[in-house]
Amino acid sequence: MSLPSRLFNLFATPGEVMDDVARSGPAAGNWVAPALLLILVSWVGAWLVFSQPAIQQQLSEITSQAIEKQIAGQKMSEQQAEQVRNAAEKWGLIGAKVSAYAAPAALAFAVPFLWGLVLWLMGRNVFKRDFPFMKAVEVVGLAAMIDVLETIVRTLLILVTGNLFASPSLVLLLRNYDPQNPVHNLLALTNVLVWWLLAVRAVGLARLAAVSFARAAAWVFGIWLLYSTSMVGLGFAMQALFKR
Repeated sequence: MSLPSRLFNLFATPGEVMDDVARSGPAAGNWVAPALLLILVSWVGAWLVFSQPAIQQQLSEITSQAIEKQIAGQKMSEQQAEQVRNAAEKWGLIGAKVSAYAAPAALAFAVPFLWGLVLWLMGRNVFKRDFPFMKAVEVVGLAAMIDVLETIVRTLLILVTGNLFASPSLVLLLRNYDPQNPVHNLLALTNVLVWWLLAVRAVGLARLAAVSFARAAAWVFGIWLLYSTSMVGLGFAMQALFKR
């Protein structure tokens, strides 16, 4: 299978693509090409999103609310509080834009190796199968094509709803999403395209380790769920700690 065929066939027949990857020799394009596509789509999406006045206003309100909570918790003087507000107003939007452009560039190349390590370790220690580490990286890299689609869908949802936190999840049912609300963060985990991404990763692991999809999926989804809920729980614990 050629690289373009793998990239497009992954959406319709991921099993055939992963079989082809497992049988063929090393190919860096399997993870480099999706990473570059993800960066490009993410940057275009960020430019479109931050060009919307409604989104800029929402981001400003979120920053102001967070700053007011910080001021109230630390019992600052009015002069100190005003300095914090001015700094937040000046740098808040800039910081958000820098993060929106820098994070995709870092994650697009880091995730294939991080999740590739997870799949490789599961293959060796759980399923007792020996396959090259870079094959796991290629599997995760190709699965990132679902990430590309998710980025496009999420960008369109943000533009249509005017909500910076819109995603193909139960978050769409919320009128006002609060990023500091643990329940809202749990609802964000119902992103159907993320589940599709995990399923494709599980298909890749199943082909590399020669096990059933059900066994591979149980581990892939289990690790993702453990990590995600731990992050939500940590955020809740930090909020509770700073409220004291």
